[in-house]
Amino acid sequence: MKSVNIHEAKTHLSRLLDEVSRGEEITIAKAGKPIARLVPVMTSRPTRTPGFLRGHIRISDDFDAPLAEDVQRSFEGADA
Repeated sequence: MKSVNIHEAKTHLSRLLDEVSRGEEITIAKAGKPIARLVPVMTSRPTRTPGFLRGHIRISDDFDAPLAEDVQRSFEGADA
């Protein structure tokens, strides 16, 4: 990731935007501290594929069963 100071960013904004449009990310710094980042605008969202984790995640049959009384009490706190 490229870093430029504010003066350079103001002076060369057009060139920096060309670089960003090609996928580069540029950090703008003030007194050496990063304060902003120029990043390309996402024109499209990544394609989502429903069910792509099928077979990799297992949910227990009793995941929504009531909690044991001692566990339930620990969630309710001492004043319950």
